[in-house]
Amino acid sequence: MNKISIEIKWGIIFSLVGLLWMVLEKLSGLHDTYLDYHLYLTNLFAIPAIIVMVLALKDKKKNFYDGDMTYSEGMLSGVVLSLVIAILSPLTQWITSYVITPDFFPLVIKRSVELGFYETEQDAASYFNYGNYAKQGFLMSLMMGVITTAICMIFIRSKAKKE
Repeated sequence: MNKISIEIKWGIIFSLVGLLWMVLEKLSGLHDTYLDYHLYLTNLFAIPAIIVMVLALKDKKKNFYDGDMTYSEGMLSGVVLSLVIAILSPLTQWITSYVITPDFFPLVIKRSVELGFYETEQDAASYFNYGNYAKQGFLMSLMMGVITTAICMIFIRSKAKKE
């Protein structure tokens, strides 16, 4: 357990940052008043997500590998971290969907039909629901975490060879 304690810590931090982002989206009106902008502005979460991933990988390098981490060691850490985030994502999606903004799905369903993205509310509801978002969140957490790690480790890895 000690081998992945840093990944667990940062997975929890990442999840809390994600929930804070959802609260900010809700407070700024992106889940109701300015719903039309949500599709675009929600993607700005990539900025804090990348920052948290970088901080986690640097923490692992400094405090587990004593400042000397190879690319493959960082990739393994990033994959484990992404898995922790993915495992927590259905819970964070549930909190978002049922606590932070329980009216989001009904509003986005209605608006997506009005804008012509879907023909009926039933069609829209088959996409905009907790179950679908939980599955997407799990898969996207894994995919984006691994991609982010692969790029970040180019810069974070130790340049000198380990002895």
